[in-house]
Amino acid sequence: MVLFDVFETLLEVDALRSRMVDVGRPEHELELFFTRTLRDGMALSLAGESPDFLDVARSALIGTSGRRLSEEAVQHVLAGFAELPPCPDVEPALIALARAKIPAYAFTHGPAKVVREALDRAQLRSYLRGVISCEEIGSFKPPAKVYQWACRQVNSDPARTALVAVHSWDVHGAVRAGLLAGFATRREGGMSDVFDPPHVVADALDVVIERLVALPT
Repeated sequence: MVLFDVFETLLEVDALRSRMVDVGRPEHELELFFTRTLRDGMALSLAGESPDFLDVARSALIGTSGRRLSEEAVQHVLAGFAELPPCPDVEPALIALARAKIPAYAFTHGPAKVVREALDRAQLRSYLRGVISCEEIGSFKPPAKVYQWACRQVNSDPARTALVAVHSWDVHGAVRAGLLAGFATRREGGMSDVFDPPHVVADALDVVIERLVALPT
């Protein structure tokens, strides 16, 4: 079983740059906005329970813009999450899993409905068994309980379940939770030595999948 992170792993969040420009903000603010969204969601999760992803993202976007955006402008940017294009190495990775007859799910802290819409538009959802969102348990990744909960949702033993992501913190969380982990370095360039190492590392997602499939059973 393979669980794929969604934002930046399967879908290109960089596509939101044009929406930032649409509402009069510099495109480089996207990095800060998205980073703050993840930071705040993680902090809220550690403190007890996180609101839904879009509520956290809305707050982060307003703060990043210096509270200069109208509600209409904020919603214009957030609506882009449902229209994110696929990363170029995703379809080959999903095809490789299908050929190996290994089921795959999208695993996100984003809203399931929005992620399904984006995957439909990207013509990727037919490769996946479903979308699992940890909004259901009021938490962002990477607490161990989130990965273990996801494994229960798909009736898969954590030791035989792989998390695949382009975020080193996500991979670290999966390893700590007892899962296998595959890290695609195309976003970060490499694995930080403060995190537990994943089982497989490669630049592209399809190569990560090839190496995961080749692991001894």
